[in-house]
Amino acid sequence: MSILNVTKLSHGFGDRAIFNDVSFRLLKGEHIGLIGANGEGKSTFLNIVTGKLMPDEGNIEWSKNVRVGYLDQHSVLEKGMTIRDVLKSAFTYLYDLEAKMNELCTEMAEAEEDALAAIMDEFAEIQDTLDSHDFYIIDSKVEEIGRALGLNDIGLERDVTDLSGGQRTKVLLGKLLLEKPDILLLDEPTNYLDVEHIEWLKRYLQEYENAFILISHDIPFLNSVVNLIYHMENQELNRYVGDYDKFMEVYAMKKAQLEAAYKRQQQEISELKDFVARNKARVSTRNMAMSRQKKLDKMDLIELAEEKPKPEFNFKEARASGRYIFQTKDLVIGYNEPLSKPLNLSMERGQKIVLTGANGIGKTTLLKSILGIIPSLSGSVELGDYLYKGYFEQEMTGDKTNTCIEELWTEFPSFTQYEVRSALAKCGLTTKHIESQVRVLSGGEQAKVRLCKLINRESNILLLDEPTNHLDVDAKNELKRALKAYKGSVLLICHEPEFYEGLATDVWDCSQWTTKLV
Repeated sequence: MSILNVTKLSHGFGDRAIFNDVSFRLLKGEHIGLIGANGEGKSTFLNIVTGKLMPDEGNIEWSKNVRVGYLDQHSVLEKGMTIRDVLKSAFTYLYDLEAKMNELCTEMAEAEEDALAAIMDEFAEIQDTLDSHDFYIIDSKVEEIGRALGLNDIGLERDVTDLSGGQRTKVLLGKLLLEKPDILLLDEPTNYLDVEHIEWLKRYLQEYENAFILISHDIPFLNSVVNLIYHMENQELNRYVGDYDKFMEVYAMKKAQLEAAYKRQQQEISELKDFVARNKARVSTRNMAMSRQKKLDKMDLIELAEEKPKPEFNFKEARASGRYIFQTKDLVIGYNEPLSKPLNLSMERGQKIVLTGANGIGKTTLLKSILGIIPSLSGSVELGDYLYKGYFEQEMTGDKTNTCIEELWTEFPSFTQYEVRSALAKCGLTTKHIESQVRVLSGGEQAKVRLCKLINRESNILLLDEPTNHLDVDAKNELKRALKAYKGSVLLICHEPEFYEGLATDVWDCSQWTTKLV
């Protein structure tokens, strides 16, 4: 049974086409991985099918009474709401039904006998709906999902605007799972999640009976939960049966076959053109030349997809730093309350250290305390000599109305326009992306703009806060290569063991010194 039908969908931003005549069908129980390079339109596609964005052309048809749950990578939580409030808002429609039921009670008291039966039927129908959706045990269900996602340990009465990126993702995910929708739409749900809760989500999706569409660049995660791949590339959407590894196998084979057919056709075209050119002027061979020209004119030309620019990250290196990058003495980090025990840590030149551990235990806070962006609660940080720091934040700040060119020019005013465009192009951004406002770019493209700033400034210590979030497979692989080649020091927060394996000289488990239980 078809849950969603998309037919002849076309859409673009300005003169940049995203989809052209795309069709898609979702069947009950299908577990779909929606994949493609940064900027191919995966999030745009979900925004269109959920009605957040109107397509230029095409039809989107959902089957009747389907409830859709959407985890958006850019969801915003309102200040003043607690974690419990957000989780309970999953049942808003049930609270509305309860209010309606209370109105019917009042109506029954005053209704004429002939209208009473209809009111009682409606009352009974609502009562059945509330019972079947566990309305009377909502509080215990909220506690249960809070326990599963580690939210109870943070405190369900905590204001949601005080949470880290990973904690926010958990809250939104918890709300979504409590809604029990008929279809889940998940846009990069593993971003900001720690290893433990990625494992929990993996098990949940493996056992999920209903359909879901999952956008993710986390290949091991995709392989473990999907049975279908839809690949978005060059304004097209193509379906492949199986997991990501199976898709790559079939895709590589199709690409090789197409390239071989293209070469054969180009050879044939060359020979035909050569024959026509040599023989069209001679009376004796003119008819044969005309025949070959007709064959050329009727030929259905094979076109190869335009190769996407692959990013190149090469960090500019400053002079060598002193022996020690930093040393902490009884450092206690936190905001209103301590997030750590007194820390006595040190980092030496050339070390590439990865910080791991659950969300909310203070990894980002430690980075910011070392940089002096936020003050520590007690103790001290002593920075080494001759440090040239490069810092990559989790998310881009500001209103994002600058174009990519303006964004880079603000950082490097001495660059010529050619140097700005060249620097952005090396990071895998096309001319159309480069001239667009940052706000219309995908999360991965925005990350590439920020990486562009980082690699063009000389540094000898890089402090990177989850730099792989949003990045596609090619960009991740290139970033890993560049960090391995970098001769400076690296302090990296990352939840992807396959990314830092072979890169890190040391892994610090921050749960060993945190005061938080999450």
